[in-house]
Amino acid sequence: MSSADFEPTIIGFLCRWCSYTGADLAGTSRLKYPANMIPIKVMCSGRVDPSMVLRALADGADGVMVLGCHPGDCHYHEGNHKTMRRVPMLKTVLEQYGVDPARVRLEWVSASEGDRFAEVVSEFTEEIRALGPQKRTESVA
Repeated sequence: MSSADFEPTIIGFLCRWCSYTGADLAGTSRLKYPANMIPIKVMCSGRVDPSMVLRALADGADGVMVLGCHPGDCHYHEGNHKTMRRVPMLKTVLEQYGVDPARVRLEWVSASEGDRFAEVVSEFTEEIRALGPQKRTESVA
């Protein structure tokens, strides 16, 4: 497959309270964005264990997004603060395994930001498309 034909597979872990609802708003508003992201609803971005991201990459995802409530708006008070600490550490681990840390992105999207959701998914899809397919390694997860 040539790089021009490459369509990335992106796993998106979306907070139930904000980001998933923002995705729903983008859909009901008929906003255009690539269909490359497979959304997975989680109760809170703080519940996304780094092993889930590693498993997604090991199982064939070209990129992973973690989308949560804006800091200070978490329904579980501290969940997104945990995520803010975990993602930089996760990116360090990925780099040690030879995986480009740009393949993981953390963003805050509220329930009323359907347009922001569409924009973030579009940007990340283009970034992953530019990186090309994820090299499959047995040692990632």
